[in-house]
Amino acid sequence: MTDDSEPAGDDAIAGLSRSDPLAAVSPLDGRYASRTAPLSPYASEAALMRARTRVEVEYLIDLAALDATPIALDEATEAALRAVYEDFSAEDARLIKALEVEGAEGYDATNHDVKAVEYFLRIRLDGLAESETIADSETLYPWIHFGLTSEDVNNLAHRLLVKGAVSEVIVPAIRDVRDALADLAREHRDTPMLARTHGQPATPTTFGKEMAVYASRLGRALGRVVVANGDLSGKLAGASGTYAAHDAAYPEVDWRAFAESFVRGLDLEHTRLATQVNPCDDLAALFDALRGVNNVLLDLDLDAWLYVSDRYLGQRTVEGETGSSTMPHKVNPIDFENSEGNLSKANSDLTFLADYVTTSRLQRDLSDSTVKRNVGAALAHCLIGYSKAGDGLETVVPNETVMREELAATPEVIGEAVQTILRREGDTGAYERVKELTRGKRVTLDDFRDLFDDLDVDEGVREELKALTPANYVGVADELVDETDE
Repeated sequence: MTDDSEPAGDDAIAGLSRSDPLAAVSPLDGRYASRTAPLSPYASEAALMRARTRVEVEYLIDLAALDATPIALDEATEAALRAVYEDFSAEDARLIKALEVEGAEGYDATNHDVKAVEYFLRIRLDGLAESETIADSETLYPWIHFGLTSEDVNNLAHRLLVKGAVSEVIVPAIRDVRDALADLAREHRDTPMLARTHGQPATPTTFGKEMAVYASRLGRALGRVVVANGDLSGKLAGASGTYAAHDAAYPEVDWRAFAESFVRGLDLEHTRLATQVNPCDDLAALFDALRGVNNVLLDLDLDAWLYVSDRYLGQRTVEGETGSSTMPHKVNPIDFENSEGNLSKANSDLTFLADYVTTSRLQRDLSDSTVKRNVGAALAHCLIGYSKAGDGLETVVPNETVMREELAATPEVIGEAVQTILRREGDTGAYERVKELTRGKRVTLDDFRDLFDDLDVDEGVREELKALTPANYVGVADELVDETDE
């Protein structure tokens, strides 16, 4: 096995080891290594090795509990076996890799990652026998991976990792952004702001209400992710999904019930019907749910960028930071731009994964094996996108002065209120009257007031109309902010 401390061949930059983030092929393990580090326990190859070891150990323990099998394990032995994956170390991962690629401990190279885990467990059983934790290791050899195909182990291991990554890393990151949006919404619930529909001035809103919309959308999208993650399901049905090997060995055992109990014991739902491959519709649903989250945040990133461009949002400066290599004055919305780029990449990956993992030629082809190794990368781009969006929200400061100035300069937006109040009073030409005054023209509040003076309406209605301003024409926007808590 190549020493990771050595440069990676003639093209390596002198002095950089392959484990140095500066030598990483992917920015996920290079430039953004600190942001993606929380996913390492779930997305790394060592994590997959550990998850496979967990599945094999728990399967061995459950087999031993069957009356039909000739093996039995006491509580101390079960605890010792579980410690193999619970205390899984870098040394263990290196040993498994050595067993796979070059051979170790008397075993030839397997060129098969799951078989390497099986031999690793044999080696660890030998160690337990030497320490007299168990009486005899070789009697347990045949029961490691008994009747299983590699996909039985892999589909469960992958889901254990994905489920943990989503629940422990991805969901909290999404929730942090959602909470930041809710905080902004509450803080600026009554800060009036010109709205734009079709990019043109429209009925005013408040900055808080607009942030509340995103918080609400994100909360619903997050709920879909949680549900999909909870629905991940695994299979344990052998080479063609028929339990054939198990049934041949012990036809008296209800292997379907055994498999369901075992899979549910791993906190996964049970896939009752499968080929050699778990159909992966559950993973596709999760990937689609994550895309839903990402689409909400992509919308936010674009709007935040435009608000910064329009000076509705200012940005706190960071001491020593450079915004442009040539324009010293620049404070760029780089966090939102970075989030946009990473979430777009994540969505591309998630779409590909959702489409790809749900297909397999006949009862099994191996093309999905390498594809599934990229699930962690898709989640990593999600995580970077979420953290960058959160950073952006922390640095922006709503510029109420600019918002109010633009509202004051756009009095035509009260036209909707004017024609609606006049309709209420029975004016059949209200819309046309306001349209003639405002459409395609620059108007002032005085122009509106001249119109109001010429109207044949009660004085109370006239005063109601004259009290209208763009800044106070925001409906119940401030109250709508509270909808984010429901």
